[in-house]
Amino acid sequence: MTIQECYAQMGADYNEVFRRLYNEAMIRKFVLLFPKDDSFHNLEAALKEQNVKEAFRAAHTLKGVCQNLGFSNLYAPAVTLTETLRAGQLDGTAEQFAEVEKQYRITMAAIQALD
Repeated sequence: MTIQECYAQMGADYNEVFRRLYNEAMIRKFVLLFPKDDSFHNLEAALKEQNVKEAFRAAHTLKGVCQNLGFSNLYAPAVTLTETLRAGQLDGTAEQFAEVEKQYRITMAAIQALD
């Protein structure tokens, strides 16, 4: 699978990230580093512990990484969750995290399918 096909499979906008980074090899390099980012796992752990402060930090970090990489499919639910946590609330975060987790799994599957 090519990097463009990877973005299509995850439901993200390759053209948007290419307009910013101008280099397919660089995009690929950063995409392949995404699985090493621990913000999703930190978010999951903080939510299980009901630690709003740490969950917010992890969600905000994940949101930023997704924005930089153009992972719009994962960015959108991460924004929703980040804003709920920014308000210091846990109400609704289980459902919001479920959508983040779904998109994270889709994103990871697409990355793992890269040639």
